[in-house]
Order: sequence, then structure tokens, then C-alpha cells
Amino acid sequence: MSDEKGAVNEPSMLVTSSSPHIHCGTSVRGTMRDVLTGLIPPCIAAVVFFGLRALALIAVCTAATVITEYVCRKMMNRNNTIGDLSAAVTGVLLALNLPSGLPFWQAALGGVVSIAVAKQIFGGLGFNPFNPALVGRAFLLISFGATMTSWTESDWKRVERVPEAGISAPAEVPQPGYDVVMTTATPLGEVKTAAKRGEKPDFVYDSQMRWKLFIGDRNGSMGETSVLAVLIGALWLLYRRVITWHIPVFYIGTVAVFALCLRLAVPDMAMPVDFHILSGGLMLGACFMATDMVTNPVTRQGQVIFAIGCGILTMIIRCVPGGAYPEGVSFAILIMNAFTPLINKMVRVHRFGEPKRGKAV
Repeated sequence: MSDEKGAVNEPSMLVTSSSPHIHCGTSVRGTMRDVLTGLIPPCIAAVVFFGLRALALIAVCTAATVITEYVCRKMMNRNNTIGDLSAAVTGVLLALNLPSGLPFWQAALGGVVSIAVAKQIFGGLGFNPFNPALVGRAFLLISFGATMTSWTESDWKRVERVPEAGISAPAEVPQPGYDVVMTTATPLGEVKTAAKRGEKPDFVYDSQMRWKLFIGDRNGSMGETSVLAVLIGALWLLYRRVITWHIPVFYIGTVAVFALCLRLAVPDMAMPVDFHILSGGLMLGACFMATDMVTNPVTRQGQVIFAIGCGILTMIIRCVPGGAYPEGVSFAILIMNAFTPLINKMVRVHRFGEPKRGKAV
């Protein structure tokens, strides 16, 4: 080609690169920053109900995960990735899955396992098949069962006591029919213990207890107590489009359907549907950990299958009387993480321009 003066111009070069060609404007750091913002309400609730020790435990876990990530990347001679905030997110999530009274050194050890074993050994962010925070929690639960199931005392449990005829009422029960405030294990722990004995739990499940479960005034891990705080954080993630509604809705919905079937089959023994939704770590797991974009399927159909599997496994672990664990969210999500590659292969994305199966071009 030549211009008006006859000079010869160099042909323009077409620069090609792999997709995507148009950036959506998001980044790993930005996404993780949004997740940390969404975790602020559960962290505030943890401090409100468990005191400043909860804040210290969050700081210990976060420091352990960030330092471990830095050391691992140095040892592998790879670029530093603590700036993407993914290690900080893992630390905060791990802390919210722990009891507030857990020794600091055990919490720090859980942070090391979360990053070194569950994340960096597979190559770092984007390559880990399992949720790092849940791997750390599972390790601590198996290794330190006594401290991981020791809960800060709370007055969530109310038992109706009526003195027998001719026997004076205890000091805490001035008149027959009044409620006694007691401290005990978690609500799910009480139900599991009673189920092993073939009995109903002895606490009163009424509107007052429902409010306690919703607001967060009960025993449990720091982040699983306040359903209200978790919902506020989840709404932020939905607003920022960090997560979609599919996994939380189908996960919680599956638990509700399972609980309803149990209620209809054994009404004298099964707990109400809302008890399973409000108790334990279901809300935290469904909104913040099952939605981990690295460890769940890439398609909407796959995410629905993943969420339904999480719900079924959660209820099986919770409700089988002979089981060892009253809570099933962590193990359910980890098990379904293992099925994610299979789900992705089963529910494949139809590429643009590719003929459907069985049809020739």
C-alpha cells in the first residue's frame, strides 16, 4: 500500500491473543474485597455475642493464613499473592467456623493447614479442589475434638419445669410453670443427643427461641450463630454479583424439603423445618462457602446439582441417630467439592458454533 506521496506503508499487524478479549472490569482482589465486606456483619455479631476474644481469634486466623501464603509462595519461588486478599478471606472464614474459646495456637495451626495443604500444595488460588477454610476446620475438628466442641455458655435453652406436688420449687423457679434458663451445648447437639436416646430434646422450641436462633443468641461457632448477620452479608454479595442465588436457594430449599419429609414421617421426633434452617452453620455455609467460585461447578445447572447434593448430605449427617456429628454443613460441602469435576463434565457448556450432539453440521 502507498499514500498520496507514493511512500510505501508497512502493513498493519493483527495482534491475536487467547480469550477473553474484553475485560469485565472485575479482579480477584476486588472480588475478595467484596467478600471481606460481606463478612463484616458476621464478624461484628461474633464480637457482640462472644466478646473481644472473638476479634482476637479472627486476627490470629487471618495472620496465620496470610503469613503461610507468603512463606509457601517464597518456598516455591513463585510470585507473591497475598495482595489478592484470598488468604485473608480464608482466615476470616476459618475463624467464623470456630468456637470462640478455641486456643489461639490451634486456630493458627488450622490456618496453616488451610493454606499450605488445601490451597498452595495444589498450585494456589484457582487450582484448589476443596474449600480451604473448611479443610482447616475439618482438620481441627478431627484433631482437637474436645476444644472444637466446647462452647461459650449461653442462655438459649429454656426448659419448662413444674415442681411435683408436695415438693417446694427450686430457687430459680418461684412458681410452677415458669421457665428455667440453662446453659448447654448447641441446639443441634441437643437434638442429636436426644435422637441417640430415642427421645425428643427437652428444650422449648417457641417464638422466643426462634428469635434467639435468628438474632444469634445461642451456642455455636462464631459465625454460625446470627442468621441475621449472615443474611446482611449475603445480600451485599448478591448486590455486588459476587455470588448468584442458585446455590443458597437450592441448598437451603433442599434442607427444608428434607426436614419437611422427616416431619411428616415422624412428627413426634423430627424438629420443625425452620429449626434446621436457623440452627448450625447452614446459612453461613450456603451463602459464603458453598458459593466459592473455585470449588463449585461453573454452570447454573451444575450449581443446582451441587447445592441439592449439599442439602441432602447435610441432613443425612445431622439426622442419622448413630452419627458422630450433629452438624453436617462442612463435610457436606467438602464431599460435593470432590464431585465438582464430575458435575462439570456431566453438565458441559455448549460452545458457540458447536453442533449439538447427534446432529451433523
